[in-house]
Amino acid sequence: MTDTATPATDFAHPLDPLGADEFRAVAALLGREQGVGDGWRIASIELAEPSKAELTAYTADGTVPPRRAVVICLNSGENATYKSFITLTGDPDGLGTVESFEHIPGVQANFTVDEFEECDRVLRAHPDVQAALANRGITDLDRVFMDTWTYGGAVIPEEFAGRRLGWSDTWVRNAEGSNPYANPIAGLHCVIDVNTMELLRIEDSAAEGGYDQPEVMGEYVPRHIPQRIRDESRRPPLKPLEITQPDGPSFTLEGNKLTWQNWSLRVGFNYREGMTLHAITYNDAGRERSVAHRLSFAEMVVPYRDHCEDHYRRTAFDIGEWGLGFMTTSLDLGCDCLGEIRYLDAVMHNSAGEPYTISNAICIHEEDNAVLWKHVDHDAGAEVRRMRRLTVSFHVTVANYEYLVYWRFYQDGNIECEVRATGIMVTTPMPPGVTSNPHGTTVDNRTYAPFHQHFLVARLDLDIDGTDNTVFASETVAEPMGPGNPLGLSLVQQTTALRTEAEGKQDMNFATQRAWKVANTNVTTSLGHNPAYKLVPTGAFPAMFDPASPIFKRATVIGHTLWVTPNRADERWPAGEFVNQSDHDTGLGEWTKANRPIADTDVVLWYTFGIHHITRPEDWPVMPADTVSFWLKPFGFFDRNPALDVEPSPGAHGCHHDD
Repeated sequence: MTDTATPATDFAHPLDPLGADEFRAVAALLGREQGVGDGWRIASIELAEPSKAELTAYTADGTVPPRRAVVICLNSGENATYKSFITLTGDPDGLGTVESFEHIPGVQANFTVDEFEECDRVLRAHPDVQAALANRGITDLDRVFMDTWTYGGAVIPEEFAGRRLGWSDTWVRNAEGSNPYANPIAGLHCVIDVNTMELLRIEDSAAEGGYDQPEVMGEYVPRHIPQRIRDESRRPPLKPLEITQPDGPSFTLEGNKLTWQNWSLRVGFNYREGMTLHAITYNDAGRERSVAHRLSFAEMVVPYRDHCEDHYRRTAFDIGEWGLGFMTTSLDLGCDCLGEIRYLDAVMHNSAGEPYTISNAICIHEEDNAVLWKHVDHDAGAEVRRMRRLTVSFHVTVANYEYLVYWRFYQDGNIECEVRATGIMVTTPMPPGVTSNPHGTTVDNRTYAPFHQHFLVARLDLDIDGTDNTVFASETVAEPMGPGNPLGLSLVQQTTALRTEAEGKQDMNFATQRAWKVANTNVTTSLGHNPAYKLVPTGAFPAMFDPASPIFKRATVIGHTLWVTPNRADERWPAGEFVNQSDHDTGLGEWTKANRPIADTDVVLWYTFGIHHITRPEDWPVMPADTVSFWLKPFGFFDRNPALDVEPSPGAHGCHHDD
């Protein structure tokens, strides 16, 4: 680290992510004023976003709020975590000032990429690890990969309590460039102190009479797939599919502000959530109407539902323990994105606070999506409009898995959030003569992939025509047959206002098609409706955990499909701010005990959805994308279909248009 830095650069908007010079200024200030240097790690730096009131003042009269950062530091020598707030503007020397620097006892900062890489190097170089590998016939250490995971507090060995711990999986490649995740070394795990990089324990089933590795075909890169399999599965090539926009895209990107087809929004980015979306509005006949203040993912919980020695600790919190921003990968034209693309880079930092750039971190493009609306009249013929949508996306690689996140904006006012999970499943060898395991699916020779779940928590700060909103549970009920409903046809809609946090804990109900409307009851449309957006829950599933289980105690958020809370700047993380090595929930499960009122106020919705992954042979050796999504749909927000004014496709044959 260094104790000098250039002043932070100017920013275009208060919500713009921190830049490289701002990261350098933070590191310099902490080094100069708090001695953060050798023996420390800067686990995270992110923008301390201005409040809604500050943003309103900025929009109204140009009052610029102070540029602030929130920082988590780790004193490795003392295993102590510190939280700091830093002001980066308004200081005479141009660097800024450290507002606070507070020790947070009993918690662990998030893991860093630097620590992950160092653990791999240290463990592979350790003579005891090398001896354990040699005992299994593995001597080429360049083919070995040690993949370090975090520990849940409840399963930390008692003798290692109070340390910053990691535990490792061991994988080995068949050849240079081949898939390491094809060959897990079952029963070989290391426990490491991540502060001191000290190997604390080797767990080695081979020392107790383990079994040989099975031969598998776990390769997906063409040159490593056996020729026999390539010949058997060869398919005809596809003809070229060209997507061109000769006049360029229809959206406008000015800095981080994006406008398209009546939509306006700002794109943000930070280490923990990755891409964030802000200040989402819709221009309704010249009136700029607020839809959402902020949309993001706040947590991702991935428990493996197998209690064996290889998997009982495998309970990842990919957002809270690691951070989607740190795991974001660069996108390639023609592979990840297709068409007339605009990209945004993202600036991140290492654990010394030094910045680096993830090029093409965010992809922005338009997509054709078949028919938007259509009707064929017997006399007048057909009126057809094709659907165009704007997609804003980013991809992350979290060890063996990839998560591809797409936010899509539609011409009829809909917003869709889609997540695709792909990558490589964790697998485990089975002993000779064993062909199945009750907690997973056999996917290769003597190899099974354990069942697991991917719980995603979306944080939805909607502001429907203003900040004071009420959430309603909306259910469809069949009226009983009787004199008033003799044919049993009638359906009624039951809508219930959620007025307290206890009422705001909601679960999916397929039988009544339960959904939730966020409405502004202070406004009435010309049709007599309160303008609203409906959260249409798809991809939700039950947690299937005993409430006493250690993982559920750490993440009670997965126990309900929806939670509704009043908006608080310090309530951002549904399982708590510090989930690394946690043993209990310090987030939603604690906040909602106060049972605060949530009606006609500034509310946040926390929506839990994801993938209940009952593994398949077809998911091996690389998993076709498993896709889940949810929708935010206008409900009485407009007086009619807002896409009536969409123009017919230029030069389309048979698309009647009567001016």
